[in-house]
Amino acid sequence: MINKIVFEDEITVWWDKVFDFPSDGEFVVFMDGKACGRTKKTHYTLKGLRENTAYEIAVSAVDGSGSELETLDRVSLKTLKKKKRLDVTKEPYCAVGDGVTLNTAALQKAFDDCKAGECVYFPSGVYLTGALNVGSDTEIYLEKNAVLQGTGYVEDYLPKRKSRFEGIEMECYSSLINMGELDRFGGYNCQNVVIRGGGTISGGGELLSAAIIETERERLREFLQKNKKYVAQCENENTLPGRARGRLVNMSNCKNVVFSGVTLQYGPSWNVHFVYSKDIVTCGCRIVSQGVWNGDGWDPDSSEDCTVFDTEFFTHDDSIAIKSGKNPEGNVINRPTKNVKIFDCRGRNGIAIGSEMSGGIDGVYIWDCDFSSSYSGLYIKTTRKRGGYVRNVCVNDSKFVSVSVFSELTYNNDGESAAELPKVENIAVENVELTGTRVFADGETENLDCIELFGLEEAAYHLENVKFKDVRLRYRKNGEQVMKLRSVKNLTLENINFIN
Repeated sequence: MINKIVFEDEITVWWDKVFDFPSDGEFVVFMDGKACGRTKKTHYTLKGLRENTAYEIAVSAVDGSGSELETLDRVSLKTLKKKKRLDVTKEPYCAVGDGVTLNTAALQKAFDDCKAGECVYFPSGVYLTGALNVGSDTEIYLEKNAVLQGTGYVEDYLPKRKSRFEGIEMECYSSLINMGELDRFGGYNCQNVVIRGGGTISGGGELLSAAIIETERERLREFLQKNKKYVAQCENENTLPGRARGRLVNMSNCKNVVFSGVTLQYGPSWNVHFVYSKDIVTCGCRIVSQGVWNGDGWDPDSSEDCTVFDTEFFTHDDSIAIKSGKNPEGNVINRPTKNVKIFDCRGRNGIAIGSEMSGGIDGVYIWDCDFSSSYSGLYIKTTRKRGGYVRNVCVNDSKFVSVSVFSELTYNNDGESAAELPKVENIAVENVELTGTRVFADGETENLDCIELFGLEEAAYHLENVKFKDVRLRYRKNGEQVMKLRSVKNLTLENINFIN
């Protein structure tokens, strides 16, 4: 099936990987019956189109000789009418892109004014701002040299709002971009938002992160003093005060949101975080958080039908972290993350599934990705306290540092225990290269095991139904490679090779 993003002058289409596809094969894209492009990737963008015009798009798979194998799909669609631009530098907004003038009120008025058929337009410049709220039917277009720049001051991200951080619903500082209102049992209250162009959304980064942590540490001083045993269960002294940080972009109960072609960087914690949301698409983007503690890139959380592709990550923490709540609260809310697709992505850190996964994670599909020059690999992680499940994870045609499953981590392990133990099952890894070499930010390297699989000791909670096929493991420097296994049921190893 062809999926698509349609603008007035371009269309991006993507489709699922054909996993028995020949290595020398390609995909041919047709527009109105004529071939217009070929690619080995599973996405393609058609540019220079006419606005408000109908097109028929088809995709066919061909082998190395050019013979057609099958037509994957054919769709008829229409480009959008050109939208009216609300230029933030013009009346009645008069925002100033000098990097010094605070434009929060002017930009918020532009977002409030924007309706279907209109677009908030940022020409070249640096637009300093505090927290902004984006509602339904809003499009934001950032020109190539336009930067929406968040301040580093805590007071610019008040009032706090209901949010979820590391699996727990709580009051957090506002993010730079805020969409929707958090409602654990509710529907979608913010829909049809597009953020695109060649520009940048940049947050307050580590400066803002440190300021929030110190503000919260002072606010929580008495609690932290009285609960030293609880604090000791946390990752470090910044864990509890750090949970109040906002993100760069936070979406709660959102549906049909697209990020296309923009750079998203330096939130005070995670960059793109969406909770209780559906149909979130990120493509052709660059996501950066180097130097920001706990700086994840793209985090689906109790959300479904989420897709990221053709995106590059330079993150301090996980490039992608898939979540669904923590311990009893996550079990009770019981909103799993489902159907996450990740393809043609590259990063300096790996992909994590968990550790907050108490609401369940079902269906993660990864292909054509390269995370081989990164600090971490593909990492499925839970703790005994979590409950919930991770199942149906499929990885194909990719490169990672390693593949690891840990069912009994000890960090991020504070709080009450769930009623049940977590279950991890149905993991398939095929045509994947594992380097076994961790790469630090400064270029230094460290060898590690390519495959580590650890279930829980209780038989009903063993790691179950795991398959590795056509996997290439690089030798360690000492010429050896080790696979570590514990409490694994129904493990299949087929055509495992060692390469230099």
